[in-house]
Amino acid sequence: MNGKNLRMPARRLATVATATALAAGPAVLAAAGPAYATGDEGRASAVVLRTGLDVSLLNKTVNVPLAVSLNEVQAPESAEKSTLTAQLNGVDGGKPFSVLSAEVASSKATVADGKAEGYTNLAHAKVHVPGLPLLSLIEVGQVTSKATCEAGKTPTASSNLLGDVTVLGKKVTLTAGGTTKVEVPGVGDVRLDYSKTETASRTAAATALELKISVNPLKLNVADVQGTLTLAEATCETPDAPAQEADPSTGPSTAPGTGSAGDVKPQGESADDGLAETGGSSMTPYIAGGAVALLVVGGGAVALTRRTRG
Repeated sequence: MNGKNLRMPARRLATVATATALAAGPAVLAAAGPAYATGDEGRASAVVLRTGLDVSLLNKTVNVPLAVSLNEVQAPESAEKSTLTAQLNGVDGGKPFSVLSAEVASSKATVADGKAEGYTNLAHAKVHVPGLPLLSLIEVGQVTSKATCEAGKTPTASSNLLGDVTVLGKKVTLTAGGTTKVEVPGVGDVRLDYSKTETASRTAAATALELKISVNPLKLNVADVQGTLTLAEATCETPDAPAQEADPSTGPSTAPGTGSAGDVKPQGESADDGLAETGGSSMTPYIAGGAVALLVVGGGAVALTRRTRG
């Protein structure tokens, strides 16, 4: 009887272990499968030149909006442009009017592998406005802007200026993040903001130069130009992190000997580990052995008494 009682806990544990493995099976398969992430894939943009000007001709009898953009690109789909001139028609006696000319004028926007980036490069550029065909509104050596938004990282934005900057024929010194005002009597005035950058938790933007223009040469009202002009702008928005596949080695395991609840202990382990959950004790083998010895001694005594009586 004692032998049967000692073996019952092992059978019960085996049953519990089998039920636990069957219950855990679907959970293990689910944990080993790939995890997919969906959401915003990110955005980026870049533009070399953008104007928002109002041009009044012949004492404001003719109003012409000067809305021009050069090499404006946007992503998710990668894009790149490098047109070197921007022209406007209908403001110079019917002839094409050159707003911008440059040796280098490129813009690029990309979104790939959890990273969105906009980049603009403008070098040896001259900008003209109607009414000043011979005098450049602004001339720059080189300006660049870059905005980078990468999943898991803080967005960054920067603008750089190399070489001289000339506004209405005057060389000027610009301060990053500051405003410079240039006034030319009889011509007009220009306010410049250099290296304007903005960053947030998921977005970034950089503008190399932003000009606020008020030009009316000699107050003749032949061409009165008012508005804003932007050079070298880049923006981005952070995409979601790329999808990651779950590592099967990190999921729950039902392999024998891993020590999970309900596992059957292999032979050779200490008795107290295997019987702890059934209410048994580490003294059980000794008690059982003692009981067997008492039975043997008792049986011998009975036999001796019978012989004596006979």
